[in-house]
Amino acid sequence: MRRAAHPAPPWPGRRTVGGAGARRVEGVDVERIVALRAHHPEAVAEAAARRRTRALFQERDRLLIVAADHPARGALGVGDRPYAMADRGDLLGRLRLALSRPGVDGVLASADILDDLLLLGALDDRLAVGSMNRGGLAGASFELDDRFTGHRPQDLARLGFDAGKLLLRIDPDDPGSLSTLHSAARAVDEMAGLRLPVFVEPFLCRRDREGRLHHDLSAEAVITSLAVASGLGGTSAYTWLKVPVTDRPEDMARVMETTTLPAVLLGGDPGPGPDAQEIAYEKWRGALRLPTVRGLVVGRSLLYPPDGDVAGAVDTAASLLRDAVGRGTHLP
Repeated sequence: MRRAAHPAPPWPGRRTVGGAGARRVEGVDVERIVALRAHHPEAVAEAAARRRTRALFQERDRLLIVAADHPARGALGVGDRPYAMADRGDLLGRLRLALSRPGVDGVLASADILDDLLLLGALDDRLAVGSMNRGGLAGASFELDDRFTGHRPQDLARLGFDAGKLLLRIDPDDPGSLSTLHSAARAVDEMAGLRLPVFVEPFLCRRDREGRLHHDLSAEAVITSLAVASGLGGTSAYTWLKVPVTDRPEDMARVMETTTLPAVLLGGDPGPGPDAQEIAYEKWRGALRLPTVRGLVVGRSLLYPPDGDVAGAVDTAASLLRDAVGRGTHLP
């Protein structure tokens, strides 16, 4: 159900940071956001109450959600740029541009970024998905003891947000995984109690000799992770899966036979090389044809494409979803 719009306070201004024409990325005036936060902190809750909401699905039963919850875990790098996501004004400009493109359904982010987007008025008619566990900081010894330090289910309900997301990384050799597994199950229960969808992003992973964490994207590992994630909590009625494309994309059909839960594909960092972005598109294109797969949740690939054309990258992803519509079974 939609809320009626109310007059908004003056939104922070813009500054151009790159691009050209309609595809130009315009950053935001961070100083004005800070001033609004300092002098009128109630503006965040007011903007949440004023936001025009929407149904989960609209013209199609596929979702395109832009992800930007990486900074809250200390993961700021994109490709060979270790601090690409550290400029908040630039990141918000990229998000605002992405959210303005046709075919984009919403954004997944941590509380601080969603608060900024609320203050910018960028979340009207878009889904707002809150990132719930950000305690497993990238590279930390406690990375797999991934505490729920972000949105709580009651926060998402209070702000009128549309869904939550949690990360579930499981290393059989790390006891911290059990703590995360238990916390994730209780979060699934709480979200179901509030009738809010929760996107569970599971991985089997291991540490190398230097202690670096690596995700196992073999078909067998992804199948196992999906089976574990599907069984979390007392009901799976509101659970979605957020699934990586396997090392061998041709294995995805077998992988997705593991569950009847609706799933979205995650993007990840496409990596270096002039063809990396196109390779990612082709991987998504094939997997989106599977009946279980209901969309994309992609961040860095769309927000920081190699050619700098954020709008072009988003539009290409949206076109993949349009092509996939009609191949699966539609909801009644």
